[in-house]
Amino acid sequence: MRQSFWVLLLLLSAPAAAQRPIIVGPTSPDFTARAGDVLQIIVWGQEEFSGLFKVGDAGQIQYPGIGEIEVAGQTMETITAEVRRRLGQFFNAPFVTVSLQFSIAVLGEVRGAGLYPVDPTLTVLDIVAMAGGPTENGNLNKIRLLRAGQTMDLRFEPDEVGGLTLQAMGLRSGDQVYVTRRAFTRQDLYTLLALVQIALTTVLLINTL
Repeated sequence: MRQSFWVLLLLLSAPAAAQRPIIVGPTSPDFTARAGDVLQIIVWGQEEFSGLFKVGDAGQIQYPGIGEIEVAGQTMETITAEVRRRLGQFFNAPFVTVSLQFSIAVLGEVRGAGLYPVDPTLTVLDIVAMAGGPTENGNLNKIRLLRAGQTMDLRFEPDEVGGLTLQAMGLRSGDQVYVTRRAFTRQDLYTLLALVQIALTTVLLINTL
């Protein structure tokens, strides 16, 4: 009977089996800017024109010395060319690079919950790592995506996680990645063992009376 009890405890504390990831949106070979995204613009040798610029609801960024630049629905190549053209009035042949970042909240059982600008070529587990990684109660086999009041599960095969980017999975700015709590944690196990010990002690006391 004692052996059966320990087998039951091991089954309860074992993590849930991993499943294949759920794709939540279409993939696209070209990254295009949209409201809520963050553009990292670097003008080499010109720090005052470099930085992170959030795309507003109207699809524009506010750029120093120039003002509004329309970027929504445009690729990074197109935006780079436009910024370079606009800066041409100040510099001769400025060297400009533009990269896209998603603004995504990482919540739940992570050590540093918050809003993070992240590269769309990262994976979900990469951004969980950016948030300090999961707590000891975090369940990486059941990560949820919260979007506009809806909840979707993001589950992974361990050998496939590295190849699935945020862009490929259809994630976008404004999404919330939520790391759930394990159904049966180490603390729960300690509590159960304490209760079992109390129960066994009670039984022994009754039998000795």
